[in-house]
Amino acid sequence: MRIHLNTKDALIVVDVQVDFLLGGSLAVANGEQVIRPLNGYIRVFSQRGLSVFFTRDWHCRNHCSFTENGGRWPLHCESDTPGALFDSDLLLPTDNSYIISKGVQPEVDAYSGFQGTSLLELLREKGVERVFIGGIATEYCVKATVLDALKLGFATGVLTDAIRGIDVNSGDQEIAVGQMLAGGAVALTMDDF
Repeated sequence: MRIHLNTKDALIVVDVQVDFLLGGSLAVANGEQVIRPLNGYIRVFSQRGLSVFFTRDWHCRNHCSFTENGGRWPLHCESDTPGALFDSDLLLPTDNSYIISKGVQPEVDAYSGFQGTSLLELLREKGVERVFIGGIATEYCVKATVLDALKLGFATGVLTDAIRGIDVNSGDQEIAVGQMLAGGAVALTMDDF
């Protein structure tokens, strides 16, 4: 499939944060491998003046997702800590890019970039009709963001060369990709652009 980008397109980069990468408190195996392809997509979208949205977990210390608070995950992406920063190798354009903080409410374990954020409002404000999504982790925040984008009426592409998962159970990533495609998303790689 050949993708021809237009002004109604946007890129969503999900949670490429220090805590999710090698050495982080909730490291995704080979998570750093998403950075190079994502930087390629970021360049393509930026060069065309298209919007790029960067989601990030931005949790308070008493967030419900942390094991110390009864949740399922170790402490990660606590707001204003080094682990919550975007990886230093990830391109962060200064023009037409937006940071979307999620999981900011202590009692809500928000996986989707749309949950409790301004992402939908910003996409609609910019007239976006089609989104392309990559990042971490495939079976959690990427999947939730993709499925919400589809429910909200966006044509949605999953950048399969720029996603990695936690794989708590072997095969979780493949199942998640299948669920996204079954929901109406299209699997894409840089070769399609």
